[in-house]
Amino acid sequence: MTAGEIDVIVRVAGATLLLTVSAFLWIRGDARTGLFFVPLAVCLCGFLAGNTPDATLRLGGPVGDAARMLSGFAAVFLWWFCLSVFDRTFRPRGLVLATGILWLGIAAVDRGLVGEALAGRGLSWSLIAIGLGMVTHLAWRLIRDRPGDLIDERRKARLLVVLLLGGQLLADLVIDVVMGLDWQPQSFSIVQNAAVLAFTGWLLSLQLPLSEPRPAVAVRSAVQPAQMPTALSPEARRLRDRLRVLIEVEQVHLDPDLTFGRFVALMGASDRTVRQLINKQLGHDHFRTFLNSHRLTEARRRLSDPGHHHDKLITIAMDSGFASLASFNRVFHDAEACSPGAWREAARGMAELPTTPPWSPLPPFEQRSADS
Repeated sequence: MTAGEIDVIVRVAGATLLLTVSAFLWIRGDARTGLFFVPLAVCLCGFLAGNTPDATLRLGGPVGDAARMLSGFAAVFLWWFCLSVFDRTFRPRGLVLATGILWLGIAAVDRGLVGEALAGRGLSWSLIAIGLGMVTHLAWRLIRDRPGDLIDERRKARLLVVLLLGGQLLADLVIDVVMGLDWQPQSFSIVQNAAVLAFTGWLLSLQLPLSEPRPAVAVRSAVQPAQMPTALSPEARRLRDRLRVLIEVEQVHLDPDLTFGRFVALMGASDRTVRQLINKQLGHDHFRTFLNSHRLTEARRRLSDPGHHHDKLITIAMDSGFASLASFNRVFHDAEACSPGAWREAARGMAELPTTPPWSPLPPFEQRSADS
């Protein structure tokens, strides 16, 4: 089999697989995974269509031009997809959104979308600089949030993603500087295409098991009634009761600097046991989401309490355990689909709450079993 035949097989098979998975996600109705994966898959198909040094094997005409344009957008969607895999609350916003839009604009100009006069005028080096920033940001996010990740496989994968992307970026940068941007032997292209497909497929495999998470339940029912054993072991009962005390009595979640390591120490159990308790029994995939769920409960209580009628939102945010007003607004809006101010006005009767509000009060304590 010739190198050209291997080249075609890898690119055609890869594009077919990407489109098939995209269709599967669409049919399955997995909106969140599809939201970040489908644009990436389409852009990677464009990348595969043109990533070969053999001009006779590239798509030509308008289809080829469109594929070349899409390939320039792949880096942004890969960045966002990586973030979404490791953070189920991720949404492109702020500087992350602005950087992505900047990349898309420069890539479009570099590939001649606004005319050939500006195409290929050294803009590729600007994209390399922005790409370095995106990888640095991704590495920072993955490492920063690693201790609180409650999914074992995903937590272990964080460092590997950083190493793989960092190594790929460094290799590409060295090649571009030493060999030039146009250096592209066929063997290198084949390996690059296969590596991109393998990396994307691996990320997707980390995402799919989490695409339909169990709904998180409050600490008040540390063991869901449907799964509650008839008799809890003394250790399980101790952990459940200790968790209640920490949240309801000591209210440790109101400390914005609370770390997972300190929480484990307060629980008096092993790291693995606490991770399984919060993830398997309470349904949270990250320690931050576990804390925020209880911080939101406290915030709702304060927003609806006439005694806190005149409290500023930043005061309520800080008193509820949030580190900043911006983080409070973001988390609250993601949970309630409205701002804290609008929610407070509705709770005070100045506006009607939806017939079926997007929030629901915490379930009461489960009935203690006879042996409790």
